[in-house]
Amino acid sequence: MNMDKLTIKELPEDERPREKLLAKGSQSLSNAELIAILLRTGTRRDSAVGVAQRLLKKYEEPGIAAFAGLTPHELSQESGIGPAKAVTIAAAIELGKRLHDLAAAERPIIRSPQDAAYLMMPRLRFETKEQFIALMLSTKNHVLATPVISLGTLNASIVHPREVFRQAINYSAAAVILVHNHPSGDPSPSKEDIDLTARMVDAGKILGISILDHVIIGDKRYVSLKEKGII
Repeated sequence: MNMDKLTIKELPEDERPREKLLAKGSQSLSNAELIAILLRTGTRRDSAVGVAQRLLKKYEEPGIAAFAGLTPHELSQESGIGPAKAVTIAAAIELGKRLHDLAAAERPIIRSPQDAAYLMMPRLRFETKEQFIALMLSTKNHVLATPVISLGTLNASIVHPREVFRQAINYSAAAVILVHNHPSGDPSPSKEDIDLTARMVDAGKILGISILDHVIIGDKRYVSLKEKGII
């Protein structure tokens, strides 16, 4: 079955962009799915996702950044995108620019494991379940985002490298620091923590996105696997 040819209504409910966003959060959506939500409808030949995919393919180089320079008039010339949809996309891009400019001056810089730990400790210290978070870093180690990759049980968190690196690619991250908490308060790494870190480091080497550290947060304490020589 060719998923690109299905209408939005024919897709499984958990794969429809709007429903997927509500269920899994906006960060789980691809660029095409996010654009499809702005478009709302497609054409007789293509779903909204199909129109978005075609648009992204046209601007494959330099990528989604090309949208920042497109005018509503230019967007409206694309098949399936009239003036109203073009204005909606342009407005969303402008909001993104303004948020980016606002956040740029406030982005913390991670220079050490302690910086990462102190940034995340208030957020994780009192959590009763494990949260696995990835600190997305720019080339200058500014924090771009801190998405939650996994919510675990009281003593375990299931994480797959693809989830981490999907987010890293979405944020154009140059490097990643892994962070998770131990609800027990003891940040000592488990064998599972060490094994998972090794898998992430290996995957990062293949993709060209460095895993700089894995910081485990406890109660007023933390452990850096980088400092321990494990990474």
